[in-house]
Amino acid sequence: MTCKKSDYEQLLAEYSNPLSAIALLKQYRPYLEAVPSLRRPEESLITIPFPIVRLRQPASGLAEKTTEARILPCEVAILMCDPEWKIKTGIEIFIFIHRPDEDFSDLLRRWRQIQVWLDKDYEWVMPPRHKHIFSEGANAIYPLFVIFPETPDRIKKGLQGANLPFVPQVITVDQEEIAPLIRENV
Repeated sequence: MTCKKSDYEQLLAEYSNPLSAIALLKQYRPYLEAVPSLRRPEESLITIPFPIVRLRQPASGLAEKTTEARILPCEVAILMCDPEWKIKTGIEIFIFIHRPDEDFSDLLRRWRQIQVWLDKDYEWVMPPRHKHIFSEGANAIYPLFVIFPETPDRIKKGLQGANLPFVPQVITVDQEEIAPLIRENV
């Protein structure tokens, strides 16, 4: 059994919100401790769904340095920010939500691709609200994998074997969403 697309979409929408992202990080304490200020969470991190970076290619010979924009193969990037100075700190966390019909090799390959791309100089394409923040690369990048109860055991074992952090998520049905359905069927 695989996860449902609607469950995937629900978590993607949820973790795009900084407060929900902090709730996710609370489930993996080492990353929660990286948040600069829990008293000012909305100023302490930036969430970017389907993030884009500009990779800088070094200058060769007479050619100038070039840049190439790439969408990263994760669901959400979480950039830590100092709430006082309004600058990005050196820690970035990448959220990978298990996609419907995705197997362990596909999930792991997405993380490895980010590691390869971000091994170069890069800068973030920031959301409009955060354009003023200096957005150069990081000192450290970390993954966090989100899985479902329906996620196959081989994926859980693979993540454990690769020593990669993951948190299981159970989707709860919002009562407001099902109320019209109940009324229709009565």
